[in-house]
Amino acid sequence: MIILNKNTKCLIQGITGKQGSFHAEQMLNYNTNIVAGVTPGKGGQNFKGVPIFNTIEEAKENVDINASIIFVPSSFAKDAAFESIKYLDLVVIITEHIPVHDSIEIMEYAKRNNTTVIGPNTPGIISPGVGKLGIMPTHIFSKGNIGLMSRSGTLTYEIASQLTMANIGQSTCLGIGGDPVIGIDYSAVFEKFEDDKQTDYIVMIGEIGGSAEEKAAEYIKENVSKPVVSYIAGITAPPGKRMGHAGAIIEGNTGTAKNKIEALRGVGVNIAKTPSQIVDIIKQL
Repeated sequence: MIILNKNTKCLIQGITGKQGSFHAEQMLNYNTNIVAGVTPGKGGQNFKGVPIFNTIEEAKENVDINASIIFVPSSFAKDAAFESIKYLDLVVIITEHIPVHDSIEIMEYAKRNNTTVIGPNTPGIISPGVGKLGIMPTHIFSKGNIGLMSRSGTLTYEIASQLTMANIGQSTCLGIGGDPVIGIDYSAVFEKFEDDKQTDYIVMIGEIGGSAEEKAAEYIKENVSKPVVSYIAGITAPPGKRMGHAGAIIEGNTGTAKNKIEALRGVGVNIAKTPSQIVDIIKQL
């Protein structure tokens, strides 16, 4: 497994909000190591036995924490992210619709602080059997040796479910986020999966728009020895029209599914024409 393991001690920013409280309960039910919550003005209270603090600095003084998951409105997300990046090693930003210029500043600050950021606009991360920092339904995941990464939450769920139904478990699954500006990218995840002894195969779910998959292909060529299977969504998408994610837009010949598939196939990646084909390919490897 990568990033999220038994040593991850997490706090939830926005734990008392509608989304934060709902998903906090789900994460606790999955035995995720949630040790604190932060909501300004709610310090001294608790949620399901989890102590709530006014600030991360205050939480850090009282509890051993090294990760955060953010459930705050987009207008407050930059401040929340800066606060967690300053003190912690891992920050998962679930929030969507964060302004691009805010995301740029968040990622620059994270880079300076050597903090891993997942998202924004991500379903989060799950290491089956260990815990989840995110909003994914846990019953579709099972423990195993497949590392799964995706820009799409929905496709993460669909493919993880198909793998599980075929008795093919996963080491870690994460959504890198569907926005144009994100934290950890495909290449960085490939590096972690390549080094992970519990991951034997890697599945990358891509989509149209941007050049993330082409950059991943360059990285795979030089650095990845494990078998890789990929599915690229949006092969029939019309140019110039945004499809779903803010980052999923084709301009000219840049970011097309065809270009991405050719780049990946050129470095030996097994390409699935449909999500359901991924299981068949893995069984043949």
